[in-house]
Amino acid sequence: MIELEGLPELVDPVLIAAFEGWNDAGEASSGVIAHLESAWKAEPLAELDPDDYYDFQVTRPVVEMGDGLTRSIIWPTTRLLRARPPGSERDVVLLRGIEPNMRWRSFCADIIDVCRELGVDMAVMLGALLNDSPHTRPVPVLGSATDDGLARSINLELSRYEGPTGIVGVLQHAFGRAGLSAVTLWASVPHYVAQPPNPKATLALLRRLEDVLDIPMPLGDLDEEARAWEHGVDELASQDSEVAEYVKELEERKDAAELPEASGDAIAAEFERYLRRRDRDTDG
Repeated sequence: MIELEGLPELVDPVLIAAFEGWNDAGEASSGVIAHLESAWKAEPLAELDPDDYYDFQVTRPVVEMGDGLTRSIIWPTTRLLRARPPGSERDVVLLRGIEPNMRWRSFCADIIDVCRELGVDMAVMLGALLNDSPHTRPVPVLGSATDDGLARSINLELSRYEGPTGIVGVLQHAFGRAGLSAVTLWASVPHYVAQPPNPKATLALLRRLEDVLDIPMPLGDLDEEARAWEHGVDELASQDSEVAEYVKELEERKDAAELPEASGDAIAAEFERYLRRRDRDTDG
């Protein structure tokens, strides 16, 4: 359960959520929450009781050393934080969690209860999956929404995935059944370079998140980190002829599948993003 005492009154809050584990290839989606938590100096709101949802033999607590010989235990759980982004007139609730090991329906009910208490009626879930997309091309970001009208209003390219799902998919479904709006954004991470971090995928999620919420996202050094990451993968691939050939094959397949209209849409979206940022900088 979540302790709800003493929660502040928020202004038109929106939830941004990501979970470590199955839903988080390359730690791209949890990386978004960590980045925003730091950039926006988010403050703790509440956390779930880990005894309710985690098997500590599967997801173990961590020992940390403090001053001197002081030791503390960090329990695996899901935490909620609040932030007011600069240049925005609304609050953001950040949910940073670990995919629970059990009682997913109760877990989702707890999250929805605290969202109702905070006044949240819109959520954006973030995820990242392994795919055969080449690291040299823009990161595909697909998604799903609780209703078709919402998906059209944010120009969401819908995923047609069917199969096993994680807590991100289950939580979005629970939001819809509760009458709350929810969108999920999935970044594609190249399966041949799955080890974290993946700043390029994190950056792609942040940019798409900005489009969906119309809230300025702090990018910090992510542009530079993404270029350095891509350059590093280029060097590794060049040292293995089979990997280099495979990447070239993926590039050709990706380029052949891209329609001219899709490229035009991407250019238009990038230009609109530039205009919004320019207007914000001018107003500031």
